[in-house]
Amino acid sequence: MNDLHGWLRLQVTPGVGAQTAAGLLRRYGSPAAIFEQSERELRRSLRPELAHALLGEPASLADLEARVAVWLSHSAPGVSHAVWTWGDERYPPSLLTLSDPPLLLYAQGQLGQAFAPALALVGSRNPTPQGLENARAFGRHLAEAGHAIVSGLAWGIDAAAHQGALAASVPSDRCPTVAVVGTGLDRVYPERNVSLAQQIAQRGLLVSEYPPGTAPMAHHFPQRNRLIAALSSAVLVVEASLKSGSLITAKLALEIGREVMAIPGSIHSAQARGCHALIRQGAKLVESMEDVLEELVPLLHAAPSAPATGPQEARPSPLLSAIGFDPVTLEVLAQRTGCAIPALQAGLLNLELTGEVARLPGGFFQRLHRL
Repeated sequence: MNDLHGWLRLQVTPGVGAQTAAGLLRRYGSPAAIFEQSERELRRSLRPELAHALLGEPASLADLEARVAVWLSHSAPGVSHAVWTWGDERYPPSLLTLSDPPLLLYAQGQLGQAFAPALALVGSRNPTPQGLENARAFGRHLAEAGHAIVSGLAWGIDAAAHQGALAASVPSDRCPTVAVVGTGLDRVYPERNVSLAQQIAQRGLLVSEYPPGTAPMAHHFPQRNRLIAALSSAVLVVEASLKSGSLITAKLALEIGREVMAIPGSIHSAQARGCHALIRQGAKLVESMEDVLEELVPLLHAAPSAPATGPQEARPSPLLSAIGFDPVTLEVLAQRTGCAIPALQAGLLNLELTGEVARLPGGFFQRLHRL
């Protein structure tokens, strides 16, 4: 664990978001080093009020640290608890494709398992019987094909997808399913999924950006959907109404360069209209397992797979050679390297954190001369 006190303090300091944190870490190297700076030094790159806020510990920090410590020390037999930060090897590198990756990710379950490649399988909380059957079947067969099934532990399609993955026969070092939740990991929402959450912890993984003690709140669930999209190489929507949260996940997936697929349904079913809308907008129509696997195979070669680079770690990268010494855009880098945009975004953020690349206005990136 990398300076958990400092990471928690950085997270709860008012006004510090992901981009500000990234800038501070590039400049000073670690959370501990940030808090050792004088206000005068901090004002060199921050607004005066933000520099001042970094000088004192937030009132909520002690309570947060206590809750996290209790949660870390209380785990069921065979289930591990951990907090992953940008500085930890286990922090999923695909989350760095987001503009606002969580500074800390709480993880519970079989922490040593591999959960990439992954596919998000999402849908309605009020599915049809056929939708439930499809979710279980696709979840199981895709897990057996080597893909971790990522979903949100909601009632309905999400739960069925997790159940299908748990029924799959997979090696013990492979994660069958990842549940991304909108609460702290010390509680389960909805409560009727408590048993399912326990099964996932025993076989797979649960993750959350929210600390222990966080209750379910409406705005948390659209927020957690971006993690579902980012952890996955593609999103498959099984059933969704036109107002479904699954469409939010699909939209977020498209924004970060993930593929979106959808299973069509009856023209008379409200639960099929969201999928039909996605297909009209260009999502791949899925009728069989082969349709999904056909889409996933080329993505495996482009998906980011290297562990996240910590703020103090300067790993040599072939991406630096592709950047050269003149400002360059993502599109040009994609042409030079043949890599997908999400993989490039993850690599560039790693290089930003190590101080080897700077982000310029207009979407350009510049390699920095290191003395």
